[in-house]
Amino acid sequence: MLKASILDTYPKADASLVHELLSREVRKSPCKIIALDDDPTGVQTVHDISVYTDWSEDSIRQGFSEKEKLFFILTNSRSFTKEQTREVHGEIGENLETVADGRPYLLISRSDSTLRGHYPLETEVLRETIERYHAWNFDGEILCPFFAEGGRYTVGDIHYVKYGDDLIPAAETEFARDKTFGYHCSSLPDYVEEKSRGNYRAEEVISISLEDIRAMNFEKIENQLTEARGFRKIVVNAIDNTDVEIFAVALYRAISRGRHFLFRTAAAFVKAVADISDRPLLTRDEMITEQSGRGGVIIIGSHTEKTTRQLEDLRKIEEIRFLEMNSDLVLEGQALAEEAARIVGEIEKFIQLGETVAVYTRRTLLTVENDSKEEALLRSVKISQAVQSVVGNLKVKPAFVLAKGGITSSDIGVKALKVKKARVLGQIQPGIPVWKTDSKSKFPDIPYVIFPGNVGKDDSLYQAAAVLLGKS
Repeated sequence: MLKASILDTYPKADASLVHELLSREVRKSPCKIIALDDDPTGVQTVHDISVYTDWSEDSIRQGFSEKEKLFFILTNSRSFTKEQTREVHGEIGENLETVADGRPYLLISRSDSTLRGHYPLETEVLRETIERYHAWNFDGEILCPFFAEGGRYTVGDIHYVKYGDDLIPAAETEFARDKTFGYHCSSLPDYVEEKSRGNYRAEEVISISLEDIRAMNFEKIENQLTEARGFRKIVVNAIDNTDVEIFAVALYRAISRGRHFLFRTAAAFVKAVADISDRPLLTRDEMITEQSGRGGVIIIGSHTEKTTRQLEDLRKIEEIRFLEMNSDLVLEGQALAEEAARIVGEIEKFIQLGETVAVYTRRTLLTVENDSKEEALLRSVKISQAVQSVVGNLKVKPAFVLAKGGITSSDIGVKALKVKKARVLGQIQPGIPVWKTDSKSKFPDIPYVIFPGNVGKDDSLYQAAAVLLGKS
């Protein structure tokens, strides 16, 4: 454990100079940037870009035709089994190569900043698929889980999660105890060895040190990158966004020398490598343009301790109606579906009266004796299906929808709201993105707030709802 105050002890880099250098490199690069998002929260640092909710050749072709440098493809693969993940990423690689037809691109596997997800499976499948189309091989894989808005920092190759005034090694947090994607190592080189089952050794991982980044030692970092071969793993230490921009400058220079990389990163890296500008947090008027007088819907599916605290803080808004879904009914045949249908009727009654409704699953995580990782994942998917049906079966258009949790927000966006292509408006709170639903979705042109389960302060859900309700 470290004190968070250590983050202020490193000498600052010249942020304006760094940004100027990065913008220059991005303008020179011919590469399109595609971010594959294993849940919908990866757009939590960007704005005014498109998100496609499928990976068909048609969607990828639309992405390539846009003037923006970057587009996202939502895979929601964190809810997949290993077999599904392998199949989907192979298909994505095939479709990307077909559409790109020789045009250069950078492919980012955007995943959880607390190191959960199908790693290294996803990038290994992408590597194998894409390399079949080329005479070259990928030289390295960049790992950069830094994400300031979520309190995720990498120092000395150790990945930390901020709790209050402390930085806790990631493997000592609740996230590392995830039933499906748990791990034991906070050191990223050791994490690589653990997750790859020794196929990539910790001592062979290249470390981009915070000291070299803060010294703006571009030449050294570039040389470290150009020395990589054989899909060698490269860890980026970072504690603020300028650190990632410094690394991105060296990265672009290495790429211009003919080097090839895949990326497994959190959202901060995507913003930096695409040179996305900062923008203020969204206001209510920027999100809700249709004044219908109806209430909104808040759906809370995440079971993290942080989410539960945020739900309790949300209760301070007396105008919100709270409805609990008994998610434990997943063990009793059709009972959970009947529970969801009951809640739909309640929501429709209230939102027509102009009242906002918050629906939440039971806060005690369901445990089953002799459970397996795959069974736990499949059960969580069934619960998520019931949760998303609460929105999917609505017949009354709400003023907005806010979904809390990764799987929850993906299922609601894709299955319930039937969004095929969304525009990212920006963020309602730091790290909390907002989509504008497209004209073909179930409820066109409403704001859809995607609230990650592991992001925000205890009052962040309250603050987001207050903005949507015009109370702040």
